[in-house]
Amino acid sequence: MKKILVTGANGQLGSELNVLSENYKNYNWFFADRKNVTLDNLDLLKNQLNEIKPDVIFNCGAYTAVDKAESEKDLAFKVNHLAVELIARYSVENNVKLIHISTDYVFDGSSSIALSEKSQTNPINVYGKSKLAGEVACLKENPESIIIRTSWVYSKFGNNFVKTMQRLMQERDEINVVNDQIGSPTYATDLAQAMIDIIEFSEWIPGIFNYSNEGEISWYEFALSIKELGGYNCIVEGIPSSSYPTPAKRPSFSLLNKEKIKTVYDLKIPNYKESLKKIFI
Repeated sequence: MKKILVTGANGQLGSELNVLSENYKNYNWFFADRKNVTLDNLDLLKNQLNEIKPDVIFNCGAYTAVDKAESEKDLAFKVNHLAVELIARYSVENNVKLIHISTDYVFDGSSSIALSEKSQTNPINVYGKSKLAGEVACLKENPESIIIRTSWVYSKFGNNFVKTMQRLMQERDEINVVNDQIGSPTYATDLAQAMIDIIEFSEWIPGIFNYSNEGEISWYEFALSIKELGGYNCIVEGIPSSSYPTPAKRPSFSLLNKEKIKTVYDLKIPNYKESLKKIFI
């Protein structure tokens, strides 16, 4: 029985994989939190991997505090770059299949058409730079690995935009949401299922792949969908990013083109609204 190691077990994606794992008893699942797999201590990490002995690694663990990364650069790069490098090296030395999760933040937001896997990367914040460094190291150490870039992840677990909007729309009469950042949300359950589908697929085809739900929207339009599905009475106003400055710059356009993953792995990707409804069930 193959053993699948999931790093970042308590995060949104790790938590959704934990739920789905109940349907896949043909695998031996190992869900690792920061104690089991310590991404910020490389000596310890190597020993932990040798003890766990996985056949497959879903590397969902990451440093994801985008604004905090601006002042914690070394930690962000240790977790998002150096730990990934070590995991990729371990995977190639031990014949382990590796799926590593990356981000739309490797792009600068200057595109006006959906970004493909071949689009020029140019991150504009520390988090994005650390994640891109991780991608490069991952493919250099193990060219047979799979990297999935995703965007705007949300789920019933953890902290995310949808849960924040649900809370604010019940607490306040009016909220402001940026309307000049364009992309598409990712329901973590859908991405988790896609990862399992890739493992179950008849062939292992490595490389970089994009995954998010279908649709092209702004955060403001996303908030309006949440308001509609939740039946909230709160007034939602759209504002420019310049009215809501943050320590880290965000790409203004990060819509991902998903044709490659749909074609190569024969995946059906739901529209964002179809998936968003499941949060309200």
